[in-house]
Amino acid sequence: MKNKPILIVAGEPFGIFLEIFFKSLRKKYKSPIVIICCKKNLISQMNKCKFKKKIRLIDKEKITKINLDNNKINLINIEFKNTNNQKSRINYIEKCFDTGIKLIKDGYTYKFLNGPINKKKFLKKSHLGITEYISKKFKKKNVGMLIYNKELSVCPLTTHLPLKKVSKKIKKELIIEKIKVINSFYKDNLKIQPKIAITGLNPHCESVDEYNEDEEIVLPAVKLSKKKNINIMGPFPADTIFLKKNRTKFDVILGMYHDQVLAPIKTLFEYNAINITMGLPFLRVTPDHGPNEKMFGKNISDPQSLILALNFLDNK
Repeated sequence: MKNKPILIVAGEPFGIFLEIFFKSLRKKYKSPIVIICCKKNLISQMNKCKFKKKIRLIDKEKITKINLDNNKINLINIEFKNTNNQKSRINYIEKCFDTGIKLIKDGYTYKFLNGPINKKKFLKKSHLGITEYISKKFKKKNVGMLIYNKELSVCPLTTHLPLKKVSKKIKKELIIEKIKVINSFYKDNLKIQPKIAITGLNPHCESVDEYNEDEEIVLPAVKLSKKKNINIMGPFPADTIFLKKNRTKFDVILGMYHDQVLAPIKTLFEYNAINITMGLPFLRVTPDHGPNEKMFGKNISDPQSLILALNFLDNK
């Protein structure tokens, strides 16, 4: 197959993903798209959104022998009873992920996209996020979450971690690993040597305590990374690095914790960004927003981030 398929796990059955998926299909893509979800749920939401397109059921065991196009919705059906039973929902989502991950491991494609998940309900504190959940399936520890935009991207050193625990996780080795992941991802997949900035942990990179993580941990990690010909600068105060004159100098800003870099990037670009997991043996992306179950069935959600995610994979 000339263009490897884009494999999609739809995610939460009562989230907005299928709605924005239908809206994204108004565009044309070179790569065939295969979605993994429940047929009944798909048809139900198609009716709610007044979206019409024929469905082609795909046998996952015979998928490699099928020539696909996007004239129909290519569907791998995973049965799910439309119930609010939480255990049933978790089992359904797990089956969808397991089906997609097996196809990735079998070499069917290297383009993987998943819809948003209610992390609190699905992961039950077993993983910090879906990035970690998928990474464990492939036994990959050195990964990174990249919120990607062509103008500027960000990567949090720690992801969905309570703020009170962040400082204990800031280690020189972790910073160096994350810098390597960013550098390798940009060189291998985007064909550029990235210009990376790193923030400090403390306000203004200063501390009222005698021990300052920015001087004792972050700065030494930057110096060691520079010796490996990685283009990195910092640490910079987080309150000024996102000023226009500063952010235009870099491709990626590596921050110490989730909201330190995600809050400004979402303020700058809103839905014009996607979530990429760096460090996996395939490309995994997801829209940069949650399942938004409160908006389920209203048909007013913005598909922009999903369209960007599909375009990214379509061109790889």
